[in-house]
Amino acid sequence: MANAGSGTKAGEPDGGPLAATVRRVERSAGGLATAAIARMDESLPWFRELPADQRSWVMLVAQAGVRSLVEWLRSSGGTADDTQEVSDEVFATAPRALARAISLQHTVALVKVTIDVAEEQVPELAAPGEEVALREAMLKFSREIAFAAARVYARAAESRGTWDARLQAMLVDALLRGDSSDVLASRAAALGWADAAPVAVAVGRSPGGDLAAILHGFYRAARRLGVELVGGGHGDRLVLVIGGAPDPVVTVQKLMEGFGDGPVVVGPAVPSLDAATESARAALTGYRSAVAWPAAPRPVAADDLLPERALAGDPEARRTLRDSVYGALTRAGGELLETLDAFFAAGGVLESAARGLFVHPNTVRYRLKRIAEVTTFSPLNSRDAFALRIALTVGRLDPPNAVLPPSRTTPRQG
Repeated sequence: MANAGSGTKAGEPDGGPLAATVRRVERSAGGLATAAIARMDESLPWFRELPADQRSWVMLVAQAGVRSLVEWLRSSGGTADDTQEVSDEVFATAPRALARAISLQHTVALVKVTIDVAEEQVPELAAPGEEVALREAMLKFSREIAFAAARVYARAAESRGTWDARLQAMLVDALLRGDSSDVLASRAAALGWADAAPVAVAVGRSPGGDLAAILHGFYRAARRLGVELVGGGHGDRLVLVIGGAPDPVVTVQKLMEGFGDGPVVVGPAVPSLDAATESARAALTGYRSAVAWPAAPRPVAADDLLPERALAGDPEARRTLRDSVYGALTRAGGELLETLDAFFAAGGVLESAARGLFVHPNTVRYRLKRIAEVTTFSPLNSRDAFALRIALTVGRLDPPNAVLPPSRTTPRQG
């Protein structure tokens, strides 16, 4: 019998509350973990499909969970409020990669199965008269394990988010610098980028504030739209790489709330990320040149800014206007260039152009229509007429025998 002043109740084993139960649980630790894994294999189809190494990680966690329960019961008897240190150690036994391989939802399912198995064995685990106390202790401990899992996944998400932000910034910088396709591919692969075609780059002003929060809003919107997206900051600009959007301009239109004031320019669609440097370059030069077209739509395609980009010194824009517009006119026959010159000289008055060419006005109409078909720019549209004037100037400044290799930049879509 215990001494009156010992603090131990009559009939209570030495070692504190639930001491006898603790010893029983400790002796059954291995069997509990094995039974929990067997139950997971039986009731969770996705668990059966896990690779062997990940299943072994889960086994380690289950074993650590039972050991942690024993230590917790021994140290506090299920009555202490501060159990974070013990419960967090459960997940410390497995590699950090477990948090990436198994989702939080699946982890909660694993914990539930383990607790269910342990609760079913309470009659065998608990010393006589301690069944209710053990169930209550398990309930408290399972709550702490759930909180511990949430902390582990929160830390993993924060770490992953920081690393992903760095990788995305590096990918954007590599695109803007024009790094090799191997560099782009390796950085995109690290981000889990699915190279969905087509790929296009959009550039606009940042609204200011925390860049991570801004990009998070874009990622959420991209998931709703079903497109791939990688973004980063470049000075006061936001650069977005968009994959899998059939019409990148339309997609960016749905993302406009995330940009700040000012122009938003979308580079031409390219087949893959390997060629996205061209789209990025066009979007950047278009963004710098867009100030020259105050009435530009928002967003605007970089190819719609060809004249402004050419005037700003963009060699790709000059090459496109020379080869795809002026070159197309010269290849189609001299009468188209002659008619276009006469039409511009007449101030855009069709009848005056016809008199100057000594042809019927319908002939001029036909030729103007042919010009629109050949170049995708209509002389009857003031904006297109401006682009055609710049194309004529650029083409005549660069003689045909001095033409640089053709650009891979696509002509403007009509």
